[in-house]
Amino acid sequence: FKMTYIFSGRAGSLLFIIVLLSFSFSAKAQNKSNTIDLSPVVVRDASNNTFLSSIVRQDTGKNGTKHLTLQQCVDYALLHQPALNRSLVNVDITRTTNAINLSALLPQISASGALTHNIQRNQNVNNSNFAGFANTFVPGLAVTQNIFTPSLLYASKTASLYLKQAQQVTDSTKIFLVSAISKSFYNVLLTLEQINVLKEDTARLGKNVRDTYHQYQGGIVDETNYEEAQITLNNSRAQLKQATENVVPQYASLKLLMGYPPEQQFNVNFDTLQMIKGIYIDTAQLLQYEKRIEFQQLKTNKSLQKELINYYRTSFIPTVSAFFNYRLNFQNNTLPDIFSSSYPTSLVGLSFSVPIFTGFSRLNNLKKARLQYELLDWDETGLKLVIYREYTVALANYKSNFYNLKLLEQNVSLAKRVYFVVNLQYKQGIVPYLNVITAESNLITSEINYLNALFQVLSSKIDLQKVIGNISY
Repeated sequence: FKMTYIFSGRAGSLLFIIVLLSFSFSAKAQNKSNTIDLSPVVVRDASNNTFLSSIVRQDTGKNGTKHLTLQQCVDYALLHQPALNRSLVNVDITRTTNAINLSALLPQISASGALTHNIQRNQNVNNSNFAGFANTFVPGLAVTQNIFTPSLLYASKTASLYLKQAQQVTDSTKIFLVSAISKSFYNVLLTLEQINVLKEDTARLGKNVRDTYHQYQGGIVDETNYEEAQITLNNSRAQLKQATENVVPQYASLKLLMGYPPEQQFNVNFDTLQMIKGIYIDTAQLLQYEKRIEFQQLKTNKSLQKELINYYRTSFIPTVSAFFNYRLNFQNNTLPDIFSSSYPTSLVGLSFSVPIFTGFSRLNNLKKARLQYELLDWDETGLKLVIYREYTVALANYKSNFYNLKLLEQNVSLAKRVYFVVNLQYKQGIVPYLNVITAESNLITSEINYLNALFQVLSSKIDLQKVIGNISY
């Protein structure tokens, strides 16, 4: 048989609401025992591509001809960023400086000559006395080879260390750029996602204003409901305008870090699901000071200081070099015939120089170098304390932001259901419009808070990777 129940008036609406709430509470009870994961929560239409939906985002931002992912932004910066290119030039300068300092290891060859015309000369001279000729020309060739000098020994031992020091400055610049560009990239995405949320909120509030206006014209609600709806819409429009204007300087900041031409435009391109998967990091890994670039730079400075100590310690050793001189002596009383005869001479030998007393400068320099090394030891102790503090702060921020993200994810889902129910109750005349405004405010707040929490997790992950020395470039 067939039975038909007909409900009319408030009783029918009430029963509909009760049935709806029962389904909601039943679903909540079934999900209560489940653990919270970080899968994206669908809180709006599936046609909208945002972090609050499961659709993969492919393009966002202002109109432009290029679409760059985070990795592409980093790759561009590694080629075009001015500060990084300056550090690369400094590496070449250091390499050239080393070549200059080590050039004294090779033979030093020089040529010289002197052309002399004697105005007055001794008339009683024999053939072996060159001064008896009116014109003499003495060209010569001198070759010197350093065998041992403390300064050359120091230069040869420190050449690789100075080059390593310059390369570490470049590595430090790259690490800074990767972390800064990642944060700036995420900041742009955060603002763009807030714009998307506020656009949907404005559209939803605009529909509420129209519905409230028609209800006001029909005498269903009073004028204050329509005015409250208009106030809420104006507030949402103001927030949307502010977010839209803020994205422009944020793009400028990203261009600055990338070294991107300011007159050219580009859009950011990202995969929502891949980015959400990228928020995880192993928080159980141990802190290793040696992986930090600052610690590596300090080690290089200590190695250079050790070589300086050795230099002052061995600076009393004699400087030894070999030399070879060759001269051709041309002389004649008539200038055109000066090259008609020559008297060559040559010699070879060793020379050395021993510092006997330098006013105690060597001993004082040695003492100073040792004290400077002691300062570096204390710098290493202080750096370890700073790195440990940074690690604990970054780890705590990541864990708290991660936990906060899970809770706010729940809030988005709850605020979505609350708004749906309250809006339906208002249309049935059960609750006042103030409840709709409150539910709408809670929904937009929960969505914005969720986005903020997501990007805080991404930023805190970058900070944690930087602290433990895991930034790749």
